[in-house]
Amino acid sequence: MTLLDSWTLGEHTADGTTHPTYRKGSGPGVVVIHEIPGLTPQVIAFGEEVVAAGFTVVMPHLFGTPEAPIGARSVAGAFRQVCVSREFTKLATGETTPVAGWLRSLARDLHAELGGPGVGALGMCFTGGFALAMMVDTSVAAPVVCQPSAPFPVGRRRAGDVNLSPSDLAAVRERVAGGCQVLGVQYDGDVATGTRFETLTRELGEGFVRIDLPGRKHATLTLHRDQGAVDRVLGFFEDKLRPAP
Repeated sequence: MTLLDSWTLGEHTADGTTHPTYRKGSGPGVVVIHEIPGLTPQVIAFGEEVVAAGFTVVMPHLFGTPEAPIGARSVAGAFRQVCVSREFTKLATGETTPVAGWLRSLARDLHAELGGPGVGALGMCFTGGFALAMMVDTSVAAPVVCQPSAPFPVGRRRAGDVNLSPSDLAAVRERVAGGCQVLGVQYDGDVATGTRFETLTRELGEGFVRIDLPGRKHATLTLHRDQGAVDRVLGFFEDKLRPAP
């Protein structure tokens, strides 16, 4: 039995693009977007935790090989896919990743099906900022940004860029001003995240709830998992997606 056997394999199509999805659970919806190199055992395990907390989890498969462990081969293979794909921005600043449109459509459909105040969206590592791009759509009520590393932090400008176009950043600011908080999680010594949390603090003010974990590790919820961070993320989903009456 493989790690994804208990998940329902499906697909979502938007604007002529189709990606597989894995779904499990019941309750409010949460879109968990995997990191490089893909749907690793650690990402799947985190998805299982969100399911166990009482949510319907959808994990899109955007690149990599599902269930492949983290290693030099899987990371190199995922980087090759990412670097040739037009769906992702790698080095450009002031641009929203093109796959955001597909992810927003996925969130809209999940919200339309399940109802409630909205769905959660969580990105990590290379996809960390994707949750920001998704919250431009009002279907996303609980965006979580974990150790965002795109665009690749080569130079000061890229290190502080949050992977959004000016118009999308303005839309994010507007949503935050309207009460939609953003949760961010990173290790404070992680060079891959650059100075993006400083940018988000400046742009979003108190609407950006940041968790800075001590250390020079990277993957806050998976490979270098911090239980306190996991609990904060699950609590954020609970508060925003299943508020007390």
